[in-house]
Amino acid sequence: TFIFLQRRQSALVHGMNTELAEANDFLAAISLKIAKYLSPQIYKSIFSGQKDVTIATERKKLTIFFSDIKDFTAIAERLQPEDLTALLNEYFTEMSMIALKHEATVDKFIGDALLVFFGDPETKGVEEDARACLRMAVDMQRRLEQLNRMWRDRGIEQPFRARMGINTGYCNVGNFGSDDRMDYTIIGAEANLAARLQSIAEPGGICLSYETYALVRDLVRARPLAPIAMKGISREVVPYEVEGLLGELAQRPQVISEHATGLDLFLDVEAIDENGVERAKKRLSEALLALTARSKPATF
Repeated sequence: TFIFLQRRQSALVHGMNTELAEANDFLAAISLKIAKYLSPQIYKSIFSGQKDVTIATERKKLTIFFSDIKDFTAIAERLQPEDLTALLNEYFTEMSMIALKHEATVDKFIGDALLVFFGDPETKGVEEDARACLRMAVDMQRRLEQLNRMWRDRGIEQPFRARMGINTGYCNVGNFGSDDRMDYTIIGAEANLAARLQSIAEPGGICLSYETYALVRDLVRARPLAPIAMKGISREVVPYEVEGLLGELAQRPQVISEHATGLDLFLDVEAIDENGVERAKKRLSEALLALTARSKPATF
């Protein structure tokens, strides 16, 4: 009788362990799917118990990054929806990988725009957060130059050119929404300023607020632009256009890209071979002569 009961108990325990293992596998699969909808930092803080899933916000000094693709509407009109979707997903995948490498919190994708911030739920201090954001933006622009070369080889006539804006200031950050549905994000005039800075940046360029520039000035070479005024911000904002990172300018890939009506120029100095160098010199000389002749006044 004792042996029978022992075997029966062992079978019950084995069955319970099997059910528990199946339940754990199911929960692990669900959690991996949920992770796709959350920034890794948010996912980690929720599942570790550091943050509660309640409507709550706090005021923090963040560095906010906002990027947008120039002439996206025109690009969308030229591409088939399937091609546009694949291209945009590839772009966001590459940019998100760079953001996560620099430990940024990816907030959301808004059409063709990307909102990222540093300083919550993890921070290394206001100064280091700003410096990490600048490095991230530079890496994104460099990667986008490489992607454009790949996309051109695949037949995309006018690939993406992104404008980027960075600002440092106080925002409300946390869970916004209802008891049934929440969104972890940021709100505030300082976040809007990052979007405004993006709008005045050159395609392929990065524009900083003075607050960010003051924190990273030992890393970057930048020139001030004309001051701008913005609703919701009492001070006059002086944007700074990034020209390059100090100490890294010599190592930066030399890519020249310019596109306009009657102009389609893309030159990767590092990738071109000797034969291509001679052809490029010849064509550029011909172009310079043609432009010079056009600019001369007509004589009679």
